Amino acid sequence: MYATLVLILSIAGGYLCYRVARTFVGRRLRFVDAVRSPWAPWIAGAFAAALAAPLTFLPVVPLGTLFVASVALGTGMGTASAVRALERAEWGQRHLMP
Repeated sequence: MYATLVLILSIAGGYLCYRVARTFVGRRLRFVDAVRSPWAPWIAGAFAAALAAPLTFLPVVPLGTLFVASVALGTGMGTASAVRALERAEWGQRHLMP
């Protein structure tokens, strides 16, 4: 039961960070050229892990390492997914309308 709760919390945290990162990059950072760098998802994941790392010391969050890893992975994947979506959407905007 305890392991199942840990797994559910970690998956929910990773998914939440994925959605937040994808939305933030898609709406706020679409005009920033630095976000298109191949290092951007790695940097975003590292910062998310650094921000979530203090949660490993709290007894409320069980197995904090799994939670921090899922948060970092979700943030990095959300950033990469938003950058790919921006690149696909811009392709159609480069053509002049008749």
